[in-house]
Amino acid sequence: MAFDIEMIKATYARMGERVEAARKVVGRPLTLTEKILYSHLSEGLSTQKYERGKSYVDFNPDRVAMQDATAQMALLQFMTAGKDRVAVPSTVHCDHLIQAKVTASTDLAVANKENEEVYNFLSSVSNKYGIGFWKPGAGIIHQVVLENYAFPGGLMIGTDSHTVNAGGLGMIAIGVGGSDAMDVMAGMPWELKMPKLIGVKLTGKLSGWASAKDVILKVAGILTVKGGTDKVIEYFGEGAESLSCTGKGTICNMGAEVGATTSTFGYDESMERYLRATSRADVADLANTVKAHLTADPEVYANPSAYFDEVIEINLSELEPYVNGPFTPDLATPISKLKEVALANGWPMKVDVGLIGSCTNSSYEDISRAASLAEQVAAKKLKTKGEFTITPGSELVRYTIAKDGYVETFNKIGAEVFANACGPCIGMWARTGADKQEKNTIIHSFNRNFKARQDGNPNTYAFVASPEIVTALAIAGDLGFNPLTDTLINEDGVAVKLDEPKGFELPVKGFSVEDPGYQAPAANGSGVQVVVAPTSTRLQLLESFKAWEGTDLSGLKLLIKAKGKCTTDHISMAGPWLKFRGHLDNISNNLLIGATNFANEKANSVKNQLTGAYDAVPAVQRAYKAAGVGSIVVGDENYGEGSSREHAAMEPRHLGVRVVLVKSFARIHETNLKKQGMLALTFANPADYDKIQENDVLDIVGLTSFAPGVQLTVVLNHADGSKEEIKANHSYNDGQIGWFKAGSALNLLRQQK
Repeated sequence: MAFDIEMIKATYARMGERVEAARKVVGRPLTLTEKILYSHLSEGLSTQKYERGKSYVDFNPDRVAMQDATAQMALLQFMTAGKDRVAVPSTVHCDHLIQAKVTASTDLAVANKENEEVYNFLSSVSNKYGIGFWKPGAGIIHQVVLENYAFPGGLMIGTDSHTVNAGGLGMIAIGVGGSDAMDVMAGMPWELKMPKLIGVKLTGKLSGWASAKDVILKVAGILTVKGGTDKVIEYFGEGAESLSCTGKGTICNMGAEVGATTSTFGYDESMERYLRATSRADVADLANTVKAHLTADPEVYANPSAYFDEVIEINLSELEPYVNGPFTPDLATPISKLKEVALANGWPMKVDVGLIGSCTNSSYEDISRAASLAEQVAAKKLKTKGEFTITPGSELVRYTIAKDGYVETFNKIGAEVFANACGPCIGMWARTGADKQEKNTIIHSFNRNFKARQDGNPNTYAFVASPEIVTALAIAGDLGFNPLTDTLINEDGVAVKLDEPKGFELPVKGFSVEDPGYQAPAANGSGVQVVVAPTSTRLQLLESFKAWEGTDLSGLKLLIKAKGKCTTDHISMAGPWLKFRGHLDNISNNLLIGATNFANEKANSVKNQLTGAYDAVPAVQRAYKAAGVGSIVVGDENYGEGSSREHAAMEPRHLGVRVVLVKSFARIHETNLKKQGMLALTFANPADYDKIQENDVLDIVGLTSFAPGVQLTVVLNHADGSKEEIKANHSYNDGQIGWFKAGSALNLLRQQK
């Protein structure tokens, strides 16, 4: 039986009435996305039509999910909200703090010892406030959610950008910052700008080497890393119905890489099969009673251009495998052209390591198809040229693939099976030799491949592909190898060709697991004590940020003018810094250390205007804070792309940065900045970015009449005594202006208690 079945029953019970009310208000047939969103309005039955891309709307999500790195800050905030128990079903998943180094058992034992304080904190907070707790080794949050909590037609939020994975089971699942999660757990409505809609029509059927991963790799090439910002991608068509549920999850998962608010699919037989295979026949039975509400109205898919803001069509029968990268997940190259493109760009051709797994591609189907290639190594008398690793997504998958012999198959080709955790995907990989920073190539089935993300080496060229292609290229050890057409020379000197991958959508003998790793919370947690030692280097109780002083901001020193791509990895690195995710002051020592300074083309080297010397970004900002001087960060396009980590907003706030002024924001990061009381602005004229000089002191004028839709003025006080005025836009509504004035959304919540 499923978790929280009564909640699912209640969601379905009200869905029909709410969908019908929305259809009348909107005055036309509805997409699936609209049905789910309108049926989760905090106002109940809809009374007005909301404008896509403009209207801010309050929703009541069904559930919240948090991974251990972001849960620390989310729960530290929740502890100050004065609540006895979470208002909606919520879970914590310990998946980010386990470093891949030796073997699964060894790495897990090390993580349990090194992170004991944090795990005890998360466990006790979960126990106290009624939160389900998934222990270290249980699996990656998104795979565990898909296996246990996701349900068609539901609305959930999670403190990780790849929460969107649950769209594979027909949800609207959205990545948020911890402050948003805290609001929902405290029983508050959750605000979202009504998204625009992209419809992706899938025709035909996958075959041969093509996989679901190739669908999203192609879409990423079409939309780019910001083409989905403030939009939901809804997939439909006969091709969509032909995909497995976990294949759909892979596609939705990587929708985060195009900036999409989320992605989803209509309920179909593949979802029903997956629900029943994962012991949720009760959910499948319930979903079958409301099928009509769990997909778009027929008129929508018959004439998609009339209902979606943008339509893309992909024929799966003609789709070939893609390899995306390096350094960005939207640089899409079909496998037939990869060798040519790689040679032309001087990419290292030797594939040193192939890595499969992660939250994106760790399903039973993924593993079984990759294993069918691994089996051919011995059968065809080949040797694997590159190193090879597997990161299972959950203990359910790991136990089942071990039982069915796939782990042994991988071991025979020298593969290493890491713990059921994020590991190399998020930079938790102790890769031998990475410190030498040698130029090399790796290929993986993860979702992101930003510079230095996986192993800390900025000279590692990381490419993203399906598990099948990763396995084939690791066997060949050659980035230019095309398994669809090329041969390999075996030990007998004979040219052999790899057979097409074969696999199983679901295990023929069913899933098995001895201990899934779940800890249920106490029925009454009032007696549970949560202890945070004042001397801890890992955890720190939060202090309120100061409220706005009621005046315009003047005398702001330029901290950094970031050049080019500045993701949340650049703003607040992961990897070894994950250990400080519960200690705001300590983790603030990584503030913007990965960003490139426009003035000198260097990372972590900015001018201290108080001394004239260059120093690390955190050191300069701490000097400004000590002197009582405010500062401003200037950035380029899609600033804050990537992870949902709110630390990238809390760190500058904690250290005294007052304003972030950029050409454009990634959605989650902009919201996180607003929630923490920061001023998030965009250049009215993006070309004004070029006017910002290294020694500038800036003023923000117009805050005393701060209002929605009204531009602010930025005064640039140059070192030569001259001044320039430019205009800045913002997207604050009245409620968000309240967050700014109070000093943070949490401050406002406390005031309203």
